[in-house]
Amino acid sequence: MKIIKQIGIIFTVCWLSQVIAEFLPFEFPASVIGMVFLFLCLLTGILKIEHIQEKSDFLLGNMAFFFVPAGVSIMNYFDLLKNNGVKLAVICVVSTVITFAVTAFSVSFTMKLMNRRKK
Repeated sequence: MKIIKQIGIIFTVCWLSQVIAEFLPFEFPASVIGMVFLFLCLLTGILKIEHIQEKSDFLLGNMAFFFVPAGVSIMNYFDLLKNNGVKLAVICVVSTVITFAVTAFSVSFTMKLMNRRKK
């Protein structure tokens, strides 16, 4: 019964985010709305982490499985990817390097702030 309750909570948050996205006067991803909504529910204490812990751990542990359909559907566009392979590779490498650099800077900056706070 506990697992059904956890699934129900997660699906309710997803459903509410879909409803909110439909009523917004601009396009905004329902998944982002759902994450913000879930965060706010956890922050305010409306939901406790124990209410969704087991099912969310399961979903996170099996996240790769949910990307299989997207990966398989890429094969429908193989000819397009083949023609632009070099461009895609350059974009991937450059964006990865930028992401690494920004992450390193953010971690370094956060550590400096934490060290200042300790002193």
